[in-house]
Amino acid sequence: MTNPERLSPHGRHLLDRRGFLATAGLSAAGLGLASLLANDGLLAEESRTVSGSAPIRPEIDPNQPYAARTPHFDAPAKQVLVIYLPGAVSHVDTFDYKPALVKLHGQKPPGLPAVTFEGPSGNIAKPFWDFKPRGESGKMVSDLLPNLAEQVDDFCFLHSLTTDTSAHPQGENFMNTGFTMEGFPSFGAWVTYALGTENQELPAFVAINDPRGLARSGKNNFGNGFLPAAFQGTDFNAKHPPNNLRRPEQLSGDADRQTVELLQRLNASHLERYPGDANLAGRIASYELAGRMQTSVPDVMDLSGETAATLSAYGVDQGSELRREYAKNCLLARRLIEKGVRVVQLFNGSDPSGGNGITNWDSHSDIFKTHAMQAEIMDQPTAALIADMKQRGLLDNTLVVWATEFGRMPFLQANGTGRDHNPDAFTCFLAGAGVKKGFSYGESDEFGFKASVDKLSVYDFNATLLHLMGLDHERLTFYHNGLERRLTNVHGHVVHEVLA
Repeated sequence: MTNPERLSPHGRHLLDRRGFLATAGLSAAGLGLASLLANDGLLAEESRTVSGSAPIRPEIDPNQPYAARTPHFDAPAKQVLVIYLPGAVSHVDTFDYKPALVKLHGQKPPGLPAVTFEGPSGNIAKPFWDFKPRGESGKMVSDLLPNLAEQVDDFCFLHSLTTDTSAHPQGENFMNTGFTMEGFPSFGAWVTYALGTENQELPAFVAINDPRGLARSGKNNFGNGFLPAAFQGTDFNAKHPPNNLRRPEQLSGDADRQTVELLQRLNASHLERYPGDANLAGRIASYELAGRMQTSVPDVMDLSGETAATLSAYGVDQGSELRREYAKNCLLARRLIEKGVRVVQLFNGSDPSGGNGITNWDSHSDIFKTHAMQAEIMDQPTAALIADMKQRGLLDNTLVVWATEFGRMPFLQANGTGRDHNPDAFTCFLAGAGVKKGFSYGESDEFGFKASVDKLSVYDFNATLLHLMGLDHERLTFYHNGLERRLTNVHGHVVHEVLA
């Protein structure tokens, strides 16, 4: 006799009442057990971070990789402006006041190293510029940076930072990617991977390079590493806009529009054939953003609508050519933040030689001249940028980060005119959304030689920046080569003391 249901004997057995109840009971128990094991993190196949927490990987639509995404928790900072100063600014000549250097000037106390990064060390040297109390907080700042000094009541200083390297390329990598090696995602890439952007007409992450060119580690400072290519920084500045923005004169507007529409239809048809190809979808999204940038970027770079007072405050028509170009970059940074770009990274310094005879803040000889020349470029435009953002209310939801890769020694090199690299103590500051105002955290020792109170690592620094953006640095991960990779590797803690 044939089986009309075409079921096997085992299948027919599962349909009887006793078999059904037994199977259902075991299944329910299995689901309950799986849930209990998952809550305790005991499922072997479930991925966990080093801290034991479940990773948070953003759900990204490959057709819209830049779509805005919610943070892990509510946070005041929605955007971030990173002002990065390659070459290592001397903390003991700017923001970290050490009276002992004046007292011991010309001497060599016991305990200081005989040899540092670039060779034999010399004697203790007092700051090359006088320090004075500034603002209502009375913060001691040197005359090297008089314009930024006027704003110290809005800044939150971190004086006990340390790093793992004395070399510039590795130092830049470490500050900007969390690793001394190349190939890891930058801070800006992590943020845009997690949060996307509000403005779909402009890139989520823009790197504004110095007028002289790229910094020592080049595009690694704003690269995507192993994250999807959509999250790398788009680099241009006021002097060099993105290429190929203008329509060729021989191509009419109608013909251009029809070409774009045809490409959109072809791309959509191609994507339908390969619906699961995230790389293809990402490339199409990047090309579509490039098309929108043909109208949005010229608009944001057009400074003609700025008032004469604003242009004067930034100094776009004052000082050296490098200062004028950097001032325009600062103005561009504000306009990008104003347009809703999620991450803007502004560089003050490069690797190739510049028109003023220096490249960046690296001052192994004649620091009095070289630091002064670099400060002439950076101080007024940067101070104007922060003041302008404050006046426009942009600091209410934007975090400003002023950073360099390490500090400089409190003693001179053997040449008697420059300071060597110091990885054991340096200063950065924060301003804007989520941080305390007129506040200083941590201390270096009496010479500014080593961090001595509340010592901080670069991991702690980056963990705090992510926290201010509403991101858990321990759980924001990307699965790569069998590991749950993160910006802070397996280290770092949030410095809650600096949070407003």
